[in-house]
Amino acid sequence: MPRTLIAITDSPFPSLDPAKQALARLDPEYRMAKSPSADDILAVARDADAILVTYAKLPADLLRRLKRCKAIGRFGLGVDNIDLPAAKALGIAVNYVPDYCLREVSDHAMALLLALARKVVLANKLVQSDRWEVPPLVPLRRLEGQTLGLLGFGNIPRALAPKAKAFGLKVLTHDPYVAADILVAAGVENVGFDDLLARSDFLSVHAPLLPATRGLVNATAFAKMKTGAFLINTARGPLVDEAALVAALDSGRLGGAALDVVTTEPLAKDSPLLGRDNVILTPHTAFYSVEALEELQSKCASDVARVLRGEKALYPISA
Repeated sequence: MPRTLIAITDSPFPSLDPAKQALARLDPEYRMAKSPSADDILAVARDADAILVTYAKLPADLLRRLKRCKAIGRFGLGVDNIDLPAAKALGIAVNYVPDYCLREVSDHAMALLLALARKVVLANKLVQSDRWEVPPLVPLRRLEGQTLGLLGFGNIPRALAPKAKAFGLKVLTHDPYVAADILVAAGVENVGFDDLLARSDFLSVHAPLLPATRGLVNATAFAKMKTGAFLINTARGPLVDEAALVAALDSGRLGGAALDVVTTEPLAKDSPLLGRDNVILTPHTAFYSVEALEELQSKCASDVARVLRGEKALYPISA
């Protein structure tokens, strides 16, 4: 029998050892694409039994040109870079890792909230510029008693809720799909979208990126928020209409924003989000920790190995 072939489209990791260890029982051959272009991916994946992918695009026309592929493992939470209906039609199992960085992203969202609330970045900037001043930081409000609104109540916001409550924040969510028992267990009230906007002092975005949610936080949404409220996004950049966000910041409708994700990454050098004392930007690092990346690789590759052995994946996703 021919040796199992695993194609790797792209890798941001310093090492793929955790993934290779999870696949070791198959004794596979690995082929890494020179670039994430379709031609370079096909050069290594056309005859592959499985594909490991991070950010590269796997559209329908590329998937149809694969001859032996049985499994695609996505190193991450989202699968918007894979044409799922095409994969399903071709009989290719797709798996992802929906729970690998819950602690990291929820920690990061909480850190951004605290940094916004206490104006930590601006305070540091002032001191580093030899300005030991309080007036530029005024006003600062006590966290206890304020309201955090969670747009979506999946695994990450469920991990964030108790952290926010530990600081005395009241937690609301808007998620039409979450089960009532989960809300009761978390002690979180589920409200309508407009109510969430109107009541939140901090709005943290955790919705999946779908056609219906793209640009969900737009000018209409900002107009319904409290004057001076803060926006936090650690989910997907296109969930927020950036032009509307800039306008809301310019008008004073928003008190500030903290973004780990933006619509186009990396952020353009002339972005109007840059250079603002009330905007905090991090380079899509909320997911990261040494432990999270090891877990991500191991879980993703283990599921690919399961599929290739004729077993069911633990984290399958279907169109």
